[in-house]
Amino acid sequence: MYDRESRFKMEDTMNAGRIEYTEKGVMHMAARRCDIIRISMSGAVISLLTQYNLPQQFYLDLPDARITKVGCLLMKVYANNTAEVRFLRLLTQKELDRIFVFSTHPAHRDRVLDVRSW
Repeated sequence: MYDRESRFKMEDTMNAGRIEYTEKGVMHMAARRCDIIRISMSGAVISLLTQYNLPQQFYLDLPDARITKVGCLLMKVYANNTAEVRFLRLLTQKELDRIFVFSTHPAHRDRVLDVRSW
């Protein structure tokens, strides 16, 4: 499925995120802090502070942009504590704009949020 879908261009960003997942198949939800360093409509590259074995499936929250429970699938883990993930649903352009408004990356310094569209 993932090899046939269209690829969207990744854009640099710097947002705080939170990974939520179930531990050992039980109902207990665990959370871990991360940084989103690149994002597109269909996926992201996340950075963790320490080396950690991520689960294959988890939820990604972006608290600053008020985007919660985006289902993710782990695609590739890199040696520098970063990982590439694919979203289980495409982000809308409004959600991406909201992420870029709250980004601390210098490329998004002049972005503003149109409050009429929310």
